Amino acid sequence: MKLFDTHSHYNDEKFDEDREEIIKATFESGVDKFMCIGYNIKSSRKAIEIAESHENIYCTCGVSPNDIEGLKLEDLKQIEEMAKNPKVLAIGEIGLDYYWEKDINMRELQKQFFIKQIEISNRLDLPITIHTRDAYLDTIKILKENKCVNTGIFHCCPLNVELIKDGLKLGYYISFSGTITFKNSKPELPVETVPLDKILIETDSPYLSPEPFRGKRNDSRNVIEVARKIAEIKNKTLEEIGEITYQNGIKVYKL
Repeated sequence: MKLFDTHSHYNDEKFDEDREEIIKATFESGVDKFMCIGYNIKSSRKAIEIAESHENIYCTCGVSPNDIEGLKLEDLKQIEEMAKNPKVLAIGEIGLDYYWEKDINMRELQKQFFIKQIEISNRLDLPITIHTRDAYLDTIKILKENKCVNTGIFHCCPLNVELIKDGLKLGYYISFSGTITFKNSKPELPVETVPLDKILIETDSPYLSPEPFRGKRNDSRNVIEVARKIAEIKNKTLEEIGEITYQNGIKVYKL
């Protein structure tokens, strides 16, 4: 069984001491491919460096809504240049986060960065990877008004059925992380809402470790726990969900 972790952050400093050992152990565990996701200019450069050093690691470039402070829109030219690298398969993670950002002016700036990076994705013929938190209505509004030709992924999708339905209507894939294994998460209806041809799995490593590893640093080996939970909810075998999500990852990232 091959697994595809569609969203991880091996560019995070939490992996600085043992990055190569964890990557080796991940491939040995049955994870065949994974994405290293950029979230600002520095981490996007690091993501490319990691991807270029490994055959089955790919990456994204982007500035997340939580990393725009101190930047200007023209700084996104660096993201566009980096994203021309053949290892870069998407623009992201990008989007809106109103959970952490309460300032109205900064929220408006988040919107501008989101839209500009959608424009970059269209110029480079790439999908996008979306981060959205407590910003459902504005996220959907922007995606309707600023169409991404290749659509993309709602990463670590909030368990909001209306958001999922609207995302699916726009053609996006829905990616679930270890949060669906949490004891208080109630993931059944959200997972059931996503058709099999639009569902993805991820870890968001080093964050969001699934049960039974909560409290520990996460890595791509744990993506199997996300697949296991989806299989339980969808009444499928683990192997079936592994294959389905693997092929969906191949499709959305055009591998």
